[in-house]
Amino acid sequence: MSAGREAARRSPGQPWGGVRPFSIKTKLGALVVISVLITTGLLIIAARTETELRFITVFSMIATLLITQFVAHSLTAPLDEMNAVARSISHGDYTRRVSENRRDELGDLAQTINRMADDLEAQDRQRKELVANVSHELRTPIAGLRAVLENIVDGVTEADPETMRTALGQTERLGRLVETLLDLSRLDNGVVPLRARRFEVWPYLSGVLKEANMVASARAGIASGSGSHTRTDVHLALDVFPTDLTAHADPERIHQVVANLIDNAVKHSPPHGRVTVRARRGDGPDSLELEVIDEGPGIPRSEWHRVFERFNRGAVTRPHGPGSDGGTGLGLAIARWAVDLHGGRIGVAESERGCRILVTLPGEPSTAG
Repeated sequence: MSAGREAARRSPGQPWGGVRPFSIKTKLGALVVISVLITTGLLIIAARTETELRFITVFSMIATLLITQFVAHSLTAPLDEMNAVARSISHGDYTRRVSENRRDELGDLAQTINRMADDLEAQDRQRKELVANVSHELRTPIAGLRAVLENIVDGVTEADPETMRTALGQTERLGRLVETLLDLSRLDNGVVPLRARRFEVWPYLSGVLKEANMVASARAGIASGSGSHTRTDVHLALDVFPTDLTAHADPERIHQVVANLIDNAVKHSPPHGRVTVRARRGDGPDSLELEVIDEGPGIPRSEWHRVFERFNRGAVTRPHGPGSDGGTGLGLAIARWAVDLHGGRIGVAESERGCRILVTLPGEPSTAG
């Protein structure tokens, strides 16, 4: 495939066997040819006019130097600009760019430097956003926990079960955030292995939904006295066809995907809403198509490409649950990573109502040669 693209790239604009008409090699070759032609022409003129050879040599050298100076300036000027931009990038200034008005190797290098500057600028922006968002997310549970403990120490409140449940709720929230950040660190470092195997989809997803209900009930009990709320009014439904459907994937990673998608769907569901997890067979053997559908306000199409970015909460940032927050914005980023690890796809799909997230897993890779 890459060889075909390379040939296609060369054929339209490179009619001389891959040598571009404006490349540096072409310019240097033209410099040599022109210098030889000038010297030869002056020698012929000297032979016919009986001009002394020393004058011809001086004229030939002057003409060659002028042409060489012109070509050298056209080559060194963009290099000086690239050097200045690279120096600015090394000092942390990612705003400068190199002019891309050339059609030779230096033009290609300018495009590469600009792409590198774009990537570095994006990474620097993400790093700053990460620090700001993590600081914001950690501040709330820490402040709540500190307030509870200060009240106990100052004698304002007693360490009764209700007060301790409040402290435990804040600690649980802090622990979940730290665990999520640890997961992201592992994902970035590529230290999470993929242990794919074949499993039956119905009992597996049924267990995931039961666990989600149990976790929601447990969190609701802890949060009852902490001033926060956990949704327990949303009904979870499972739709698997055929009932003996099997898939080939890493169950632990798929659990992360489904659990995070369910958690996000529940937060944005209306009171007493319904979240449906649907599974169907994909195109290949042991491939799988998963859908998580809610009845919430949905996601504007303009936000579809940003849904799975870290700390992104989209245009719809206010969950329907009373007093509930929008989460950390990390769950969907983890879901995307887990799907990418399988070589699959995840994205927002068209839906008449609410939000529909579609996950496609390719199944077991073919071993045919």
